[in-house]
Amino acid sequence: MELTFLGPLAMRRLNRRATGRRSLTDVIAFALPQPDGTVGGDGYICPKAAERWGSKGGGGRGDGGREVALEEEVLRLAVHGTLHVLGYDHPDGPGRVRSRMWRKQEGYVVRLLAQPR
Repeated sequence: MELTFLGPLAMRRLNRRATGRRSLTDVIAFALPQPDGTVGGDGYICPKAAERWGSKGGGGRGDGGREVALEEEVLRLAVHGTLHVLGYDHPDGPGRVRSRMWRKQEGYVVRLLAQPR
């Protein structure tokens, strides 16, 4: 998985090309099937969007609006994009934070944040 960090304007452009939406988003990921049957991926993260939504409770994680450090939110987005590349998905709306993918994502985030640095 390769990650690229984009500014807000570049992320809006990518979102428009990839999804047809004109709005800013925090993460976009593309699966890249390899000739040997494995899957790689390209993920794009907008730190400015992560900073904005992390300060408002972590992009809708459903944890009561706890402010999230930028480092934690960027980690969450990297895990989120990786799970999408691996074929996981979630519904839009309130069911998003109750989905299997979201529970798996939050488990990885907790484990990664607990690692010694």
